[in-house]
Amino acid sequence: MTTELRRLRNYIGGEFKDAADGRTTEVVNPATGEVYATAPLSGQADVDAAMAAAAAAFPGWRDTTPAERQKALLKIADAFEARAEELVAAESENTGKPLGLTASEELPPMVDQIRFFAGAARMLEGRSAGEYMDGMTSIVRREPVGVCAQVAPWNYPMMMAVWKFAPAIAAGNTVVLKPSDTTPASTVLMAEIIDSILPKGVFNVICGDRETGKAMVEHSVPAMASITGSVRAGMQVAESASKDVKRVHLELGGKAPVVVFEDADLAKAVEDIAVAGYFNAGQDCTAATRVLVHESIHDEFVAALAKAAADTKTGRPDDEDVLYGPLNNPNQLKQVAGFIERLPAHAKVEAGGHQVGEQGYFYAPTVVSGLKQDDEIIQNEVFGPVITVQSFTDEAQALEYANGVEYALASSVWTKDHARAMRMSKNLDFGCVWINTHIPLVAEMPHGGYKKSGYGKDLSAYGFEDYTRIKHVMTSLDG
Repeated sequence: MTTELRRLRNYIGGEFKDAADGRTTEVVNPATGEVYATAPLSGQADVDAAMAAAAAAFPGWRDTTPAERQKALLKIADAFEARAEELVAAESENTGKPLGLTASEELPPMVDQIRFFAGAARMLEGRSAGEYMDGMTSIVRREPVGVCAQVAPWNYPMMMAVWKFAPAIAAGNTVVLKPSDTTPASTVLMAEIIDSILPKGVFNVICGDRETGKAMVEHSVPAMASITGSVRAGMQVAESASKDVKRVHLELGGKAPVVVFEDADLAKAVEDIAVAGYFNAGQDCTAATRVLVHESIHDEFVAALAKAAADTKTGRPDDEDVLYGPLNNPNQLKQVAGFIERLPAHAKVEAGGHQVGEQGYFYAPTVVSGLKQDDEIIQNEVFGPVITVQSFTDEAQALEYANGVEYALASSVWTKDHARAMRMSKNLDFGCVWINTHIPLVAEMPHGGYKKSGYGKDLSAYGFEDYTRIKHVMTSLDG
């Protein structure tokens, strides 16, 4: 007897629909490796329909008051909270994440972030009106940009969907959102919840693969394209969007340096870094996976971190005391394993370095030491539960190593010396610097990087403003 697969559908113009040509893809639970659902493999006709629905809804949504948009977003937050158990279950099946941690560490911030952007809708700031030329009064208007094409990643499907649609909708835009082809279930459930709250066409979800996302970005309707994903994907989006000068918002990869000085609280640093490196199986662009340790405490730190790795558990979503679940898909498992298999002779695997179990895509918490700055595993994003450790001699070398990669999203400094912490935070070329902690985020503060980590900000008033455009209006005082 075979179990009938769940059937996910696109959400376009307030209606749930299959792909126009009937094509589907299989959706796999990464904790089991088994197919549990099918999702539309959307093509050009589906993209056209979603863009048309969003474009038709835009004038009406643009002209709503900030108070009306705030009210709608607050209703969405309340509805997500009320159906938290369903959302957590869908996300866990999507990703294999532990149920308890998803419920405690992901859903509450998501709801809070929606409520933040609900408030931001009513707090637009700008220059005051004034006479900057004799006989003329100038004012500045902030307006929504229009239809937004948004592509979310597979590492945090629910939360990244919120980071996309909440600021866009709060600012008066309409949205066509595509979840990753491996994790569409929770986003489709979001659409079911939102259906009774927003006007038809304001929020649309289409499932599909890379070609679907490409068709969205290249479509003539959207005024803005936003993607969270790999550097390669971001470069392709920027190139495609440039053909008709779309606005682009890119949140791409990371290779966060974690700089531990000799005066740091070693026990706290090891404990916190292990959690920040292995949480979500290291599938986080801000993960604490590239540790730089002062040479005087290097050996002690490595031994302690290796023990912490050995004590860290990975397992199925309902297992107890599990910090993280599987990698998202077999390709990702192959990528992570490949980094370890290709390690140079001077590197040493201090812990882990192998797949766990025969079912699903689990990988052991791993620590690698003895690495050099130009090693592949130092320069490239692993996106798995692998923490590398290098030693440094002084502050200048620590900065050289920390900044010596193409990514520039997040970083952290561990020291009791306040002046040194301030110098490091000034000179670290990353969009975020944590001091004596790593990975906490709040809705009020911006998240985004430099260099090949992309541009534009998520969260905060800065993220909200990214979804607006500025217009100068000048009027003659002579009538």
